[in-house]
Amino acid sequence: MALTPPITLTSLSFCWPDGEQVLSQLDGTFPAGASGLIGANGSGKSTLLKLIAGRLAPSSGQVSAAGDVAYLAQNITLQSDATLADLLGIAPAYRALQAIEAGSVAPEDFDAVGSDWDLEARIQAELTPLGFGGLDLSRRVDELSGGETMLLAVLGLRLARKPVTLLDEPTNNLDGQTRQLLYGLLRTWPGTLVVVSHDLQLLEQMQHTIELHQGQLRFFGGPYSLYQEQLATEQQAALQAAKTASSALKVEKRQRAEAETKLARTKRKGRAEQLGGNMPRILANSLKQKSEANAGKTRAQYEAKIDAAQQHVDQAQSRIREIEHINLELPDPGLPAGRRVLELDDGTSWHLLQGPERVALTGPNGAGKSTLLRQLLSGAGPSDGISGTLHVDRVGYLPQQLAGLDDTLSALDNVQRAAPDVPSGTIRNTLARLLLRGASVDRPLGTLSGGERLRVYLACLLVAVPVNQLLILDEPTNNLDIDSVRQLAEALNAYRGALLVVSHDQDFLAQLGLDYALSLDSARNLAKVEVSGA
Repeated sequence: MALTPPITLTSLSFCWPDGEQVLSQLDGTFPAGASGLIGANGSGKSTLLKLIAGRLAPSSGQVSAAGDVAYLAQNITLQSDATLADLLGIAPAYRALQAIEAGSVAPEDFDAVGSDWDLEARIQAELTPLGFGGLDLSRRVDELSGGETMLLAVLGLRLARKPVTLLDEPTNNLDGQTRQLLYGLLRTWPGTLVVVSHDLQLLEQMQHTIELHQGQLRFFGGPYSLYQEQLATEQQAALQAAKTASSALKVEKRQRAEAETKLARTKRKGRAEQLGGNMPRILANSLKQKSEANAGKTRAQYEAKIDAAQQHVDQAQSRIREIEHINLELPDPGLPAGRRVLELDDGTSWHLLQGPERVALTGPNGAGKSTLLRQLLSGAGPSDGISGTLHVDRVGYLPQQLAGLDDTLSALDNVQRAAPDVPSGTIRNTLARLLLRGASVDRPLGTLSGGERLRVYLACLLVAVPVNQLLILDEPTNNLDIDSVRQLAEALNAYRGALLVVSHDQDFLAQLGLDYALSLDSARNLAKVEVSGA
């Protein structure tokens, strides 16, 4: 008996209220096991996950899953008083156990516990290998770092053991060590797992690769590297086919030109004979009509051959993928080389960033990197023993959680609020260079993908007047597709201002031409670290 596929899509379509089509007539069945779902920003990956999870309703068609679906969004949104037990999905049973231990005999508490009397011991056994042994389950989530929150949220879904689990960019904000812990959780995942990610190491551990490209799903057996190999082979064949088809088109056009020359020569010869009077008029007219008919037939034959050759060219070229390029042109802020930009002091060591230096702030999850950046920007004084001072006031800041903009306003309106004196046409051009065009510019920010949202924040930095002399970027590659990460690095390399960037993406940092890195450890100590190539 055939097994029911974990996920089935049947003529699935989805449109935003403004009529913009995201997915159209999508068909496919997802395989059992672990699959990496890839595609460019804005291709509809996150929307597809929300449709499978039931968070969005299809405009037409249907999606079905073989059992309950667990879903983790790109950005975890929890109430400010949410606890670790809430994050792990065990809050009702945990609170009931606490109440019973405190003397409760309420039937509802015993019903909530069910058979989970060893719940806390089992949870602690899961937490200990992840470095969270002994963690108080009533602790508030807002006391954890973004990476710790993500790891524990994934653990909560694993504990739930749903038949189908969907994860959207689960390695965002995770340091190297925490990523390895997450990979360990995913390698032995119970049930079917679908992961949207640009993390190449994670994608390499998937059993299947599923690509969403130009509104179509393609399924590849194997991890991302095998997908790349197959795609490269296809693209090489497509390029060769396009080259061959273009050569054939040139041949057909040349043959048509030669035929036209021959027809013109025959026509001149016939006219000369007629003018010479050596041929009766009725015969000359008959030959002329016959010649023109033959010429028309010849032209029609060549035109048909050219049309067919052009169709072959179009078909071949349609299989060639053109990667759209983010065109970030960061203006020159005119920052002198010796100008003091910012200083950091942990009490034992002092560090100065001056002129257009490029510095990475690194360290494990929970060390306080984002907290330090916020303290530096607010001028609120020392943060857990570290003091920071800005010496420039033209500072652009990209927050890790992409907070500060209004999800109900459009991309255009959000950027306009950040730069009220900049003409809307200039803003639209800036968004277009970031590959946000058409209806996407006017849709509410909350409906855009994570990568598209990040580009709106980048646009706010780009249009700032006067030009920012310092860019502070906290995990800028979160949610960006693989090509966009490379293009962002290229743009930042051309920036002539100062740069302070927090990122766990080592490949991205390696492309930035850093002068040095500042490492922040869990004891709140800052150390200068030389980087290769600096």
